[in-house]
Amino acid sequence: MIEFLLMVNKQGQTRLSQYYNHLSIEEKTILEGELIRKCLSRVDYQCSFLQYREYKIIYRRYASLYLIVGVSDQDVNEFAILEMIHNIIEILDKYYENVCELDIMFNIDKTHFIIDEIICNGQICDMNKNNVLRPILLMDKVSLKM
Repeated sequence: MIEFLLMVNKQGQTRLSQYYNHLSIEEKTILEGELIRKCLSRVDYQCSFLQYREYKIIYRRYASLYLIVGVSDQDVNEFAILEMIHNIIEILDKYYENVCELDIMFNIDKTHFIIDEIICNGQICDMNKNNVLRPILLMDKVSLKM
């Protein structure tokens, strides 16, 4: 099960965080701080998987952003999560037309909505780009008419 998803820039600032189980604010702050330090300090040729506490961490760097996913189930396929991370970036790229950190910051609600279409309650729901983007494109279309 996916426990959390973080988008972090190279300076270590969290740009988006989504948790699928309750953690207190203090726990989230400590978790994010330690994970960010661990992932950012790793060299490019090192493996994108690591063990942290009870979580299996899978991360990937795209330009200036790191996507960090924590899973609790030890039977989870790391490559499937890595593919999901890549798919999230492709979907965001398609929606924002070459996504960057500023797109995520200024449209955080839309980014959360897109991720919610992909991950539901810690499980991967839908990876089809058209299915994921259809609801948000309809919302954009309706908001333009108003």
